[in-house]
Amino acid sequence: MTASNAFPSAQENHANPKMKAIVQSEYGSAEVLRLAEVDRPVVSDQGVRVRIHAASVNAGDWHLMRGTPFLSRLIFGGLLKPKIKILGCDMAGRVEAVGKDVTQFQPGDAVYGDLSGCGFGAFAEYVCVPETALTLKPANTSFEAAATVPGATLAALQGLRDSGQIQPGQRVLIKGASGGVGSFAVQIAKAWGAEVTAVCSAKKMDGVRSLGADHVMHDADVTQTKQRYDLILDAAAYRSVFDYLPILTPGGTYVMVGGSNARLFQVLLFGSLISKISRRTVRCLMSKPNQADLVILKELVEAGKIVPLIDRCYRLSEVPVAIRALEQRQVQGKLAICVLPGEA
Repeated sequence: MTASNAFPSAQENHANPKMKAIVQSEYGSAEVLRLAEVDRPVVSDQGVRVRIHAASVNAGDWHLMRGTPFLSRLIFGGLLKPKIKILGCDMAGRVEAVGKDVTQFQPGDAVYGDLSGCGFGAFAEYVCVPETALTLKPANTSFEAAATVPGATLAALQGLRDSGQIQPGQRVLIKGASGGVGSFAVQIAKAWGAEVTAVCSAKKMDGVRSLGADHVMHDADVTQTKQRYDLILDAAAYRSVFDYLPILTPGGTYVMVGGSNARLFQVLLFGSLISKISRRTVRCLMSKPNQADLVILKELVEAGKIVPLIDRCYRLSEVPVAIRALEQRQVQGKLAICVLPGEA
């Protein structure tokens, strides 16, 4: 590493070079998003600037875009207008420059990361983030595939391991198994030695079977089954949590990861009371991005234990189209965003 390519120059700062990004200045539907030229981020002493090759879309992107639930405005700031101007938490790319205090990376490194803990900004050509938001990209995947991993797979990992305390041999039910979190959760649960039942719509069953689930069940049948489960991970919570209690074993655990606002508030407000009354644990996952778990996911991908299920790839300018498709639940697995240089 040399000073000429490691640190930003005075000329760079003075020239104020531009980049393309998807930006928003107000809350609303996907129409509030637009492709624009903005200032390229300057590297701080503790920062890493990455030339983004690919990103991916998550449910959190459209929640922040719309400013719903209202609680998200309190958490991320911007009661009337969004403080986060560039969305996108998942990205993969190459390190272009590093600050003088950075020790883990150097220019040219292929990296991936979850930016939800450091300001977002993945729907752009460049981003500057703390080195702890990144780790080396899985060596056996493309940038597009790697970019679909961080946010959804962290939620799946932490939902199963931390909230669900999954154990080998348990019967685990994954609701919403065809989505981003669900498709990774099926594979992680199998890697942990669980017997996995995946729940999805009829038209998505074949894709879910390819993930290695032991059993695949239609959405409409999930609460009618005679089977009992030690752990239910609900990545598409649109039914009341009370519908799932009869199919949980005594002492079993229900973990909500994603779904409707009504279900979110039901679990947040009454989860502890429901747990006490039912003698089953009811929890809502609060995913926490961290570098150690990114390394675990990298190792799982490189070992072939998890493989991203990619529905479609979009260009940077098509981020609004991708978010609209995700909102309308038209996606199987993940949507990748291919960030192309000089895109019009």
